[in-house]
Amino acid sequence: MTYTPEPSVIHVPVSDPRVRPLLRELGDEYSRRYGKDAHAEFSRYPDEEFTAPHGGILLLLLEHGEPVAGGAFRRYDATTAELKRIWTHSAHRRKGLARRVVAELEREASARDYRRIYLTTGPRQPEARGLYLATGYAPLFDTEADPEAIGPLPFEKHLPATATHPGKAARL
Repeated sequence: MTYTPEPSVIHVPVSDPRVRPLLRELGDEYSRRYGKDAHAEFSRYPDEEFTAPHGGILLLLLEHGEPVAGGAFRRYDATTAELKRIWTHSAHRRKGLARRVVAELEREASARDYRRIYLTTGPRQPEARGLYLATGYAPLFDTEADPEAIGPLPFEKHLPATATHPGKAARL
């Protein structure tokens, strides 16, 4: 039996060249699913929104440095971080990497004093919808409705209180 180490987590700036494959494959996938050039979506938010102190990007890297998953967050409001660009390389899916990315982003957002996570996913991304439901996100839409009729599917998750916020009750 061969030992395969867990991917390491690194925090990087948007300009890091290892982010490019993430955005390229994600944009290609969005374009296939939605039938339009989705790469423009990535220029919708300035890079500064994904930098400290209000945001960040992380990658999961294999032992030899290949990015296999990643994601980002930005400030949505004073107490809410918005997750964006959650991605797992197509050759590495179904291994729990997306769950790990989401957990790491939640941990980082909590460390930056965010109390809530907000995100949206597209109606043609049932895998993402399933991921968010399985990781404790509450849908802010009618789950019985046709996703195509809703458009972007919003979710939220309240982060537990931390030592830096002992007076706040943990909400899940």
